[in-house]
Amino acid sequence: MEFLLSKGDYPTSFRRSLLVVLVCVMVLVCTDQDYYSLLGVSKEASSREIRQAFKKLALKLHPDKNQNDPNAHDNFLKINRAYEVLKDEDLRKKYDKYGEKGLEDQQQGGRYESWHYYRYDFGIYDDDPEIITLDRGEFDAAVNSGELWFVNFYSPRCSHCHDLAPTWREFAKEMDGVIRIGAVNCGDNRMLCRIKGINSYPSLYVFKTGMQPVKYYGDRSKESLKNFAMQYVTSTVTELWADCLSYQTRLKLAGMLEGLANVGWMDCGTQGELCDNLDISSSTTAYFPPGATINNKEKGGVLFLNSLDAREIYQEVMKHLPDFEIISATSLEDHLAHHRWLLFFQFGENDKSSVQEFKKLKFLLKDEHIQVGKFDCLSSPTICNKLYVYQPCLAVFKGKGIEDYEIHHGKKILYDIVAFAKESVNSHVITLGPQNFPGKEKEPWLVDFFAPWCPPCRALLPELRKASKHLYGQLKFGTLDCTVHEGLCNMHNIRAYPTTVVFNQSDVHEYEGHHSAEQILEFIEDLRNPSVISLTPETFVELVERRKREEIWMVDFYAPWCGPCQALMPEWKKMARMLNGLISVGSVDCQKFYSFCHQENVRGYPEIRLFPQKSSTAHQYYSYNGWHRDSYSLRGWALGYLPRVSIDLTPQSFTEKVLNGKDHWVIDFYAPWCGPCQNFAPEFEILARAVKGKVKAGKVDCQAYGQTCQSADIRAYPTVKFYPYQGTKKSVLGEYIDSRDAKGIADILNEKLEAIQNKGKRKKSRNKDEL
Repeated sequence: MEFLLSKGDYPTSFRRSLLVVLVCVMVLVCTDQDYYSLLGVSKEASSREIRQAFKKLALKLHPDKNQNDPNAHDNFLKINRAYEVLKDEDLRKKYDKYGEKGLEDQQQGGRYESWHYYRYDFGIYDDDPEIITLDRGEFDAAVNSGELWFVNFYSPRCSHCHDLAPTWREFAKEMDGVIRIGAVNCGDNRMLCRIKGINSYPSLYVFKTGMQPVKYYGDRSKESLKNFAMQYVTSTVTELWADCLSYQTRLKLAGMLEGLANVGWMDCGTQGELCDNLDISSSTTAYFPPGATINNKEKGGVLFLNSLDAREIYQEVMKHLPDFEIISATSLEDHLAHHRWLLFFQFGENDKSSVQEFKKLKFLLKDEHIQVGKFDCLSSPTICNKLYVYQPCLAVFKGKGIEDYEIHHGKKILYDIVAFAKESVNSHVITLGPQNFPGKEKEPWLVDFFAPWCPPCRALLPELRKASKHLYGQLKFGTLDCTVHEGLCNMHNIRAYPTTVVFNQSDVHEYEGHHSAEQILEFIEDLRNPSVISLTPETFVELVERRKREEIWMVDFYAPWCGPCQALMPEWKKMARMLNGLISVGSVDCQKFYSFCHQENVRGYPEIRLFPQKSSTAHQYYSYNGWHRDSYSLRGWALGYLPRVSIDLTPQSFTEKVLNGKDHWVIDFYAPWCGPCQNFAPEFEILARAVKGKVKAGKVDCQAYGQTCQSADIRAYPTVKFYPYQGTKKSVLGEYIDSRDAKGIADILNEKLEAIQNKGKRKKSRNKDEL
């Protein structure tokens, strides 16, 4: 619904009552306790740690268990509200930056479940170390790491999911080290599950780089799951060495050691002489390192293992595999100038910062031509200080020298490191410090100010890498660790993490959108070709109030801390691009220009107003009160205020002007009650404007003029038909246009007009030849 309002329409009593309400709200907000403190977690807590902390408190404070406490309900609402905000990446970022004020329009936490739900249904796999719970931000990195994954997509409300849980835990323990076992809670990750096409629970899928995901349809016993998963362990077992391991154990071991050591077996009943040379008289497993021979067990340090367990054998072999190459200070620059490297920075040779499993990195990064090594910072503190490395860490060098590198800030687990290395070498994000921080005189930069302990910061980094690949050569990308470079961050007034800023000489633009590469790219495109004009009180008067008579404006009154305003911003810019040339679009920052917004009677944020073409009534506008604030809904609403270009046709005018006339026509056959017709109406007006002067646009109401539509063979609404004039009366059937997009239809019409024109030229040419 829209209301036509004039300036000064609000009574004074209403404004007073509104002020009282706002003051009351502010008092309530300011008295709220810090969400992290409520849950007893630190600001760097992971999603899993937040869930675990909330579950512990929920079981203790739930009203079902505290029925004699009159404050139990309110106390539980507080921790529930804290959990709902901190578990959501976008809300958590807003809370960290603006506090409760940034969440005023977000109403999470008002409802909660029974105690039984939190005890038995909530966080099914959070306490199982062998099962990796994957969230939206880390799922793609995990399953594209090169390792084999078997993932359980489940819902906490699904009884079959709970029936599977004990079996899935046992299966995960048995397959530990062979394949990665994951779990995705579709209750908390609805968008991820929707994108992956998950429509029933539990859904079990195998993921491996280079192949399509494979869904499991068999029974849910441990043996069946194991047999299915082992099909995708592609390692081979060679008939070579002595053991008494079962086929399944040999295959599991081969999968665990894939790319690190070959796995074989030998039957001492048929190869007695070889077994005698090795003094083997009972079932034994032997590891032959490089250089060892089967004829001399002493040479090369052959290792004999008295275990038949794949996990124990794997762990023992990993201990004896060679470690990474240690790069010296003198050869470091030469190494980094010619090759891609993943380097572990350690402090002393006895630094135990790495784990045995990391030895798989060479194999997993081989296809990306990334070498893996170590550098001891105690051997050359100057180099590490220059790289801003002050504690054990790892970094990717991209083969362009010592200055083109990126430090890893994610989880210190194999799949996360592999994903980071692959992303980093193929992107253009580098680590910044005081020495290479962009100055005003240099080319444009996007700088991400962050803290490594901040989960939203870590989630943003992969998206920055994706965006950097699209803008290579146009915009440089860098990250600045504010825990290391606190002074530099303070100089730029950084008050929350992450804060992403574009520096273009003297111009500074802060990014306020969601953490996605797509929206970052839209933000950059909008900086280069602004679709929305930032209005001050002065420019508002000049451009909007004093607009030309035929001009139309849409204005968004917003506050930077307002969550719905932040959600609207990318949609608002997208809408502005779609309305380019038709309606001017602007925005007013009401935090910066509070008095002006108050003077304009802005009651809440965001406030969307459309200022139509001027009429006899001074300074009028329409307020948008629709439910949907996406670009298409806003665009459709705005186009309804444009003057009509298309004309309504009756049966008589359809016959006279369209069928018998000498103009080209495009016709929209519609019914007033038809929802798709209503959605298409603004699109048709854009089309009418686009082809104005070449093709006339008309509309026929098929509810009022059914006979006309029937004669035109209209079988569905809306239907678009083209009636070209080619020297004779047109057919009532016309030419069907299979599109509902204004630009698409315009392109089709232009092609048809060009064909008609070329046909006319050829006809004239033939006539000349005959003469």
